[in-house]
Amino acid sequence: MATITECRAALDRLSDDLAGSDGGVRGAAGLDRTLSCHLTDLDTTFTGRLADGRIHVEETVPGPPPAKAQIRLAMTGDDLVAMVDGTLNFAKAWASGRVRLEAGLRDLLRLRSAL
Repeated sequence: MATITECRAALDRLSDDLAGSDGGVRGAAGLDRTLSCHLTDLDTTFTGRLADGRIHVEETVPGPPPAKAQIRLAMTGDDLVAMVDGTLNFAKAWASGRVRLEAGLRDLLRLRSAL
């Protein structure tokens, strides 16, 4: 099972990947939205913002997200690490219910190219 430290490192790598992207991915990364990522197996949530093409983690809190973020993710820590490492396809994980993504329709359309 992935640790909180490994999951935080995965989010940092994802942020670096977004910052170095171009084209449609860069446009999706250009959103300015609140963000939460709940790790269901660790019962921990990272909260922060997707802004300036990066993920800015502001807080790590126990349990589910304390407030409703504009973009909400939920998955296991292992799935987060696997997606960032490229061994788990986001679209397949989302379609099968392994990963939950909730956001407004406009945000979902923009995020589609980044995921």
